[in-house]
Amino acid sequence: MHGAKDDSGPSPSRKIQKRILVTGGAGFLGSHLCELLLGAGHEVICIDNFSTGLRRNIAQLKRFDTFRVITHDIVEPIDLDVDEIYNLACPASPPHYQTDPIQTTKTCVIGSLNLLDLAARRRARIFQASTSEVYGDPHVHPQVESYWGNVNPFGPRSCYDEGKRCAETLFFDFHKIRGVEIKIVRIFNTYGPRMRPDDGRVVSNFIVQALKGEDITIYGDGSQTRSFCFVDDLIDGFIRLMASPSSLTGPVNLGNPGEFTIGELAEQVIQLTGSRSKIVRHPLPVDDPRQRRPDISLATEQLGWRPTVNLSEGLAQTIRYFDELLSQSKRKVMEPV
Repeated sequence: MHGAKDDSGPSPSRKIQKRILVTGGAGFLGSHLCELLLGAGHEVICIDNFSTGLRRNIAQLKRFDTFRVITHDIVEPIDLDVDEIYNLACPASPPHYQTDPIQTTKTCVIGSLNLLDLAARRRARIFQASTSEVYGDPHVHPQVESYWGNVNPFGPRSCYDEGKRCAETLFFDFHKIRGVEIKIVRIFNTYGPRMRPDDGRVVSNFIVQALKGEDITIYGDGSQTRSFCFVDDLIDGFIRLMASPSSLTGPVNLGNPGEFTIGELAEQVIQLTGSRSKIVRHPLPVDDPRQRRPDISLATEQLGWRPTVNLSEGLAQTIRYFDELLSQSKRKVMEPV
């Protein structure tokens, strides 16, 4: 399949710089990336199988005549004429990637293999969205890229953790053996508009529960820590890494080094929403890491990157998004048939 352009060409005022493939482009992160790339004048091909990606995330991008959507699963090979590839295809929240763990592993491993083959054929630079989950339940804190991690190879999270670790191995082997230009980021907890309300991640869970006036569910005693990076900051890091010299392959940690307990996050959400929700506690899930905070020295030194959006500011924007989303759903329910 070839990424052919419309005969009419792009708008005269918009100069095409690169043809860029974004897999998982209808997802939370992918849709923000597609929007930024299109705004910069690139032609963007979005691939998504819509297992977790949402068409509403990319609906506003149809105004660009340089945007194309292909419904496709990267577990199956594809051939496109592209200059760059961003691989963001894989469910990232535990409830979603645990629904079909075999498919999750196939997406991480076979999907990466297919895209690396494409990059090798087209001599395209390729970016892998890896994850802080490769560190498992870490014995090193904060986590540095040189840390090999502490991952359970057959626990309930293993399909994602080990799938992403294997994908990194494939990327480096294609780089060494076939000369493919690679870029790898390890993403720490990220939040913001376009998260799914049912994705099971802590920020979306807490906000939706608070807005609905439901109990806020904390697993464990709430003392486990996470570092929360706003989506705009993360996507800026993606762009900077992709544009960096070919010698910088990564992996590079991208995340906010500000560390908060889950209990502190719940209290902030309650305060910002003005909710009367109560906090309830349930047992901690298997293999849930106790601490998670990135060392971002490499990103700061090599990319000049640091997050700029603080947690309260980012939460306020995310709350506004979910408030509007829930209001739309309520209006649809109330509309006469």
